[in-house]
Amino acid sequence: MSERENILARIREALKIRAPFPGSHGEVGHHHGPSVPRSAATHAREWLPKVGPTQDEHIDMFRAQSADLKTSFHVLSGMDELAPKLRSLRDAAGWKRIAIHHTPLTSAARDALALPTLEVKPGYSVDELEACDVGITECDALIAQTGSLLITARSAGGRALSVLPPHHLVIARREQLLPDLPSAFELIARKYGSDYPSFISLVTGPSRTGDIERILVLGAHGPKELTVLLV
Repeated sequence: MSERENILARIREALKIRAPFPGSHGEVGHHHGPSVPRSAATHAREWLPKVGPTQDEHIDMFRAQSADLKTSFHVLSGMDELAPKLRSLRDAAGWKRIAIHHTPLTSAARDALALPTLEVKPGYSVDELEACDVGITECDALIAQTGSLLITARSAGGRALSVLPPHHLVIARREQLLPDLPSAFELIARKYGSDYPSFISLVTGPSRTGDIERILVLGAHGPKELTVLLV
């Protein structure tokens, strides 16, 4: 048998096997005809680490995932600790200029840091934003199971604030810490209904690439540092 005939024979043999249905991942309906696939949410809960039901367990899981992802994660006892923590980060990193969008938490950060500030609003300069040391935003949710941030154009002040400065700092409230991705998707559907923001993103650690000789490089396509403050 020639190589061509061998390839065609293998294709004919493969075509005898029924293709899996979307979402079944080869387990349901693979050999036994049509059936109702299990939901992606069910599969996600199976693949990813299990998260306990309490907030302390959610915090522990988010902390563990952050350590693996090289996210700097700080749990504060409340708003009273926010200003001193921000000032200690400012002094350690030598921030000279910050960028924010206006929310109660980011405005409190601006007041605590007392640095020249670019507020991202209509007409702002992208070049000036790129020159800032840190972009400070809120988020829609933190996801314990993956160590991800769920941000939208509304919670993160548009598309650029969380991307252009070399350091992205996120301030989140404890009630925003959710156990898993399905919970985050349910939140988005409940929060925005039919009026979805134009930009929805999951941020899982600082920007990174390992394309070249599998060497991890941070900051390849966005912020090199990601800090999360939970108040």
